[in-house]
Amino acid sequence: MRVDIVTKEYPPEIYGGAGVHVTELVKALRSSIDVRVRAFGAARDEEGTTSYGVPSELSAANAAVQTLGTDLEIVTDVAGADVVHSHTWYANFAGHLASLLHGIPHIVTAHSLEPLRPWKAEQLGGGYAVSSWIEKSAYESAAAIVAVSNGMREDILRSYPVLDPDRVRVIYNGIDVEAWHPVEDPALLAELGIDPAKPSVVFVGRITRQKGLPYFLRAAERLPADVQVILAAGAPDTPQIMAEVEGLVRGLQETREGVVWLDRMLSRHELCTILSAATTFVCPSVYEPLGIVNLEAMACGAAVVGTATGGIPEVVLDGVTGRLVPIEQVQDGTGTPTDPEQYVSDLARVLTEVVSDPERAREYGAAGRRRATEDFSWRRIADQTAALYAEVVSGGR
Repeated sequence: MRVDIVTKEYPPEIYGGAGVHVTELVKALRSSIDVRVRAFGAARDEEGTTSYGVPSELSAANAAVQTLGTDLEIVTDVAGADVVHSHTWYANFAGHLASLLHGIPHIVTAHSLEPLRPWKAEQLGGGYAVSSWIEKSAYESAAAIVAVSNGMREDILRSYPVLDPDRVRVIYNGIDVEAWHPVEDPALLAELGIDPAKPSVVFVGRITRQKGLPYFLRAAERLPADVQVILAAGAPDTPQIMAEVEGLVRGLQETREGVVWLDRMLSRHELCTILSAATTFVCPSVYEPLGIVNLEAMACGAAVVGTATGGIPEVVLDGVTGRLVPIEQVQDGTGTPTDPEQYVSDLARVLTEVVSDPERAREYGAAGRRRATEDFSWRRIADQTAALYAEVVSGGR
């Protein structure tokens, strides 16, 4: 069987969880299946991988239109595949057209949903209407849709009610616990400005509305004075949210010590070291289909405090591997808390409870490492994905 995987993100151009997912899935699948990767971006020298850039004629076009142009470059090359598998709306158009053109099943893995990210209109302008149309068309025509959590499956069926529920399958994201593991490197921590002798709360993620960083920064104002706030945050969606985050960070730095903002791309060794030293990791997302970053933190032995939304409760077991923060959300697709002040207050309260009990935090971290190892292996995920490929090829969906 030959499977063509279409993706915007692929090494070395990875900036989010979808790219991590595709990278690890491809590695695991290639032991048993002929996998061809068709990725956006600069040329790569990996066998079985082809890169595609934006057509020169579209260099000045809206970003969504540039995406369509790249997708069209991919479609013809999918000829000969038994299945085409696309990841995120950026790649969905190529998968959808390749399915129609070559008469092969198209599988979509849902890492996020455009109807639940209306703030993307800030970034894409009218392109958001284009991306939404692409996603809807691809999902409603796909042979199968992979949801990375049960929470995501519910969101898919709510967003696209015409779908047959049997076509939407849950296959979790995974984690490579050999690559992500506890690391002790005191010299590196000192270089980064982190004191391992003091408690710390660590945030890792892009600066987007869905990641909820401004809520955490407001909650951080209420943490005990000796708690360090470590931010590995970059790649802002818009100048507006970047300005908001910059203002909040400056305010924190004026009122407390130990606020460290690392706004560059960190190596895995650096991230493992930071996460391993954390008293707790925080995931204040208001929209999170699963959250690979939570698995990365757990694999490094960090306790996790996360919002009780989306797929997070399927990863973070409250009172076992960390704590969940309650939230009530506006049902308009934004994930905005109905009472932002209450959410910030609850987030600050739970974080304070965890950092104030380092022994319990270490127990959470040890349990998280076990859970990541036992329940989220890429081998298990690859086997489930390969079985779905076989099913759609045989006509089961």
